[in-house]
Amino acid sequence: DWSSDVCSSDLLRAAPMTNDTLTDGQAMNAQGVNEALEPLVSSLEAIKAIYLGVDDLKVAASILFNAYVDDPLFSDIFQAEKEGYESRLRSAIREELNAFWVAEQPIVGLFDGERLLAVACLTAPDAAFGSGRYWHWRLRMLLTAGLFGTKQMLEKEEKVRALVPAVNFHMLSFIAVHPDYQHHGLGHTLLGAIDSVVEEDAKSEGVAVFVTVDKHKPFFNDDNYDVVGELSLSHVKGDVMFRRKPA
Repeated sequence: DWSSDVCSSDLLRAAPMTNDTLTDGQAMNAQGVNEALEPLVSSLEAIKAIYLGVDDLKVAASILFNAYVDDPLFSDIFQAEKEGYESRLRSAIREELNAFWVAEQPIVGLFDGERLLAVACLTAPDAAFGSGRYWHWRLRMLLTAGLFGTKQMLEKEEKVRALVPAVNFHMLSFIAVHPDYQHHGLGHTLLGAIDSVVEEDAKSEGVAVFVTVDKHKPFFNDDNYDVVGELSLSHVKGDVMFRRKPA
């Protein structure tokens, strides 16, 4: 039960963000989106970027699982070659989402009405993640993902942060579009919403992401992410990319 693990009553959420808040460079062409998404969504105006509520976490976990089940880094961290990989990955994603929610970190979703189409999880500049992540997260991850997976998750975040040319910045930990709504530009709309979150935080210098799949790099390049370092984690190599907040 997701709701038993969070304290939603005293959690403060920011006002909903819509595509109206994005810059011209981030906003998608309305006519093109309408044509591409029909009949999947009713119109561009129907798609809104808002912070997720606790009742959205189960659907968000499903979207993230489908996006990351074949990811080389997660396949390595959670030992895809061993029995129970999918169960370990599902548990890890569930615990990560719970951790984001409890720590009041930004979990942004694209909605068409009540339908969650895409989701992104960020850590804010002052979040106590990485090696300082709280003890109950470590305990629950140890029970669900195992010692190796938990250590690898923490090591990944520490090494990525060390390569970013900034002190205070957001980290993009997860980003995914529902399989039924991919290849219609929603990912770029979600990046625009992420940009809005970063630009509204006076402390943040930008946003970083670790990319392990080469074909995903142009997606981030299109939103002005630059490669700032290469990183090898266990058997997986990737690039740390950083989008500096405009002055």
